[in-house]
Amino acid sequence: MIENINWYPGHMKKTRELIKENLKLVDLVIELLDARIPVSSRNPVIGDITGSKTHLTLLNKADLSDADTNILWERKLSENGDFVFSLNANSGDGIKQLFKVLEKIQAEKNEGRERKRLLRMMIVGIPNVGKSSLINRMTGRKAAKTGDRPGVTKGKQWLTLQNGMMLLDTPGILWPKFEDQTVAQNLAFCGSIKDEIMDVTELGLELIRRLSDVAPQMLCARYKLEEPEDTPVLTMEAIARKRGFIMSGKRIDYERTARTVLDEFRSAAIGRISLERP
Repeated sequence: MIENINWYPGHMKKTRELIKENLKLVDLVIELLDARIPVSSRNPVIGDITGSKTHLTLLNKADLSDADTNILWERKLSENGDFVFSLNANSGDGIKQLFKVLEKIQAEKNEGRERKRLLRMMIVGIPNVGKSSLINRMTGRKAAKTGDRPGVTKGKQWLTLQNGMMLLDTPGILWPKFEDQTVAQNLAFCGSIKDEIMDVTELGLELIRRLSDVAPQMLCARYKLEEPEDTPVLTMEAIARKRGFIMSGKRIDYERTARTVLDEFRSAAIGRISLERP
């Protein structure tokens, strides 16, 4: 069992201060969550910083999570009055709906004003949740660097959206210490913590353990197993044999098997799986 996962690079502390300093310049905070893990990907630090500022919650990567569970999360997260909906920043699915919501918020904020003002917003979220992909969709050009690794965006930048609204991009921010290691594991499974600081074999083993509980049929269908084995290690070995991940001396290639399961979970090749439910 993986324990004590922590990853808090120095630039994340700077990001926290950056958000706090620039909050007064914006009308709205857009928080991007990973639809597979809405609780684990919601940074409690961001809520503390942004306070009562108008909040829009987006469940990104909704194409990778269970569709019915997405709907349940939208209902749950909107209970406190936030604007909430799911989208897929990579494909652009949901972007038109997003612009409609932003125009509605802008109209409400300009009500009664003589001089109408374009909405200014800040986009925040944990690393590798898809902020840069979303920004590129909203600006209509490649304004932000994208990548499937956390920590691509390093500093703030103001950007103009297709409709003239202004958006402040910020780097991904995690919190200094994970009190709940299940949260840390969920973030690692989804790629928000760098694989380089992890024992990838152990991480893959933990993912197999979790998938055996939450999506056993999808796991077995993907790797042509009749059912999960009695232990995650035996299940990993069965997957390795099915994929031919055998080294000289008939030794199991555990690392290659782990990386394969992680990659295929992250790309939804195993199936659309939500690791958290309301």
